[in-house]
Amino acid sequence: MLIRKNIFKKFKWLKSKDLPFIISADYDGLICSAFLSHYLGWKLVGYYNMQKIWISKEGIAQKNNLIWVDLNIVPKAGRAIGGHITILEDEMPQGLKTSCNPNLLKKITNNNFNDKYPLSTLSFLMWLYNVEIPKNDIGKFLILHSDATWLKYQKYKKNVNNWVDSLETYNWDLLFQDIDSVLFEKKIDQSYYPLLINSDAISGFSKLSSKHLKIKSRESKFNPDWDIDIVLNLYDLFGKYLSWDPPKLPNISSKINGEKKEISIKKVKRIGLKNFIKKNKVFSYAITSPSIFKYTVFDKIK
Repeated sequence: MLIRKNIFKKFKWLKSKDLPFIISADYDGLICSAFLSHYLGWKLVGYYNMQKIWISKEGIAQKNNLIWVDLNIVPKAGRAIGGHITILEDEMPQGLKTSCNPNLLKKITNNNFNDKYPLSTLSFLMWLYNVEIPKNDIGKFLILHSDATWLKYQKYKKNVNNWVDSLETYNWDLLFQDIDSVLFEKKIDQSYYPLLINSDAISGFSKLSSKHLKIKSRESKFNPDWDIDIVLNLYDLFGKYLSWDPPKLPNISSKINGEKKEISIKKVKRIGLKNFIKKNKVFSYAITSPSIFKYTVFDKIK
C-alpha cells in the first residue's frame, strides 16, 4: 500500500512552493504544469521531448534545483515525477533515487512489466495531493485524456484495479464512472475529441483503440518553437473546465539538442545497466516494453 504521508516524508520537496520545473513536451506535461502551477505555485522554466531541451535563463540559473515532470532523468541533481519503468533486473542508477515514480515506489522492473503503473502522471498527482475529481464531464475528460487513461482503464482494467487497491483511499470510482461504455465512447467521438481538434491540440494517433467503437486514441505533442498557440489553447481549456491557473510561459533562451536511441533489453543486460549508462552518457531512459530500452544522450549539458 502506498501512503501519501510516507511519500511526502521521502520526497520532502513535493510540498515545497515555487519550485522551477521542466515538463514533457506533450499534453501530459502541459496538464501537469497547470496542476502544479495552480496548487503549488511551481514555475515552468522549460520543456523536454526526449530529443531536445528548451530552457529559460531562470531554468539555467537553477539547473541544480529543477524538477522534471512526467519525465525520469539520470543525473543525481535531477529530481523528477514520472511513471516509466526504470529498474532493469535489480539495477537502477543512483540519480533515480530522487525520482517520485510509482513504479520505483513499488519496485516494478522489466521482469514484471505487465504490472507497471497504468495511469497518468496527472492521475498520480491528483491522488497524491488528494485533489477532488471535477464533477463536469469535460473536466473529467481532460484528466482522462492524459496518457490515454480512459483507454488504459478499458484495456488493462485488472491492473488498474490492482493499482487503485494499492493506493491510499481516493475517489477513483467517480473518475472511472461509466467510461467503459458505448455512451462514453460516443461522447469521446462526437464531443471531446472534436473539442481538442478545434483547439489544434491533436498531433496524431497513438496505438490504443477503444473497446466498443474501436476509436483510435489521439495524442497531443507540441513543438515549443512554433506551437505556443496550442499550449495557450489547452491552458484556456484547463482554466475553463478545471479552474486551474496555468503557469506563466517560460521565455526560452537556450535549446540543447540530443539524440534519442533505442536498443534491445538483452544488449543492455549483457553489460549491465549502470555500465551502459556510464559508457553511453545516458541522460534519460525508459523501459517501454519487455524487450525495448529507449534512451537519450547529449554531447554536452553545461
